[in-house]
Amino acid sequence: MGFYDYSVTDAQGNECKLDAYKGKVVLVVNTATGCGFTPHYKDIEEMYEKFHDRGFEVLDIPCNQFAGQTPGTDEEIHEFCQLHYNTKFPQMKKSDVNGETQLPLYKFLKEQKGFEGFGKGAAALAMNVMLKKIDKDYKNNPDIKWNFTKFVVDRDGNVVARFEPTRKMEDVAAFVETLI
Repeated sequence: MGFYDYSVTDAQGNECKLDAYKGKVVLVVNTATGCGFTPHYKDIEEMYEKFHDRGFEVLDIPCNQFAGQTPGTDEEIHEFCQLHYNTKFPQMKKSDVNGETQLPLYKFLKEQKGFEGFGKGAAALAMNVMLKKIDKDYKNNPDIKWNFTKFVVDRDGNVVARFEPTRKMEDVAAFVETLI
């Protein structure tokens, strides 16, 4: 199966078939409303406004699996994003991205692009220290490590990049722009 064979459920409960994104560049991101990385919403919205007319889409999938940082309902999450970040991209239903109840899409994404590290810098060091306490073997499995992990899918449905939340959003935007 490929990217276009999957579907997710939107925040209103409707099935969203990913074959509707054929020919577009897609950013798939697990989000949270109460995380230190929540300001990424601002940058993601800026990317959406800048690139949407040129074939860019965002699949925003709220997730509460990381320190309970997305406790609200789908409606509350949407209201938060509208109020604080004026997001215009659609949000999907809050879902799991790891474990037995993970979205099948996330199993596929992680098979295509596994964890390659957090990079360098203070945020990367902090993530490494925190995760080592949670899972001593975290570096050796493809699981999503935290909120705002981003996957980029090219116009042909290939998963071409995975960006951990510690990566600068400028790097994500620059990479996406090479595909637009």
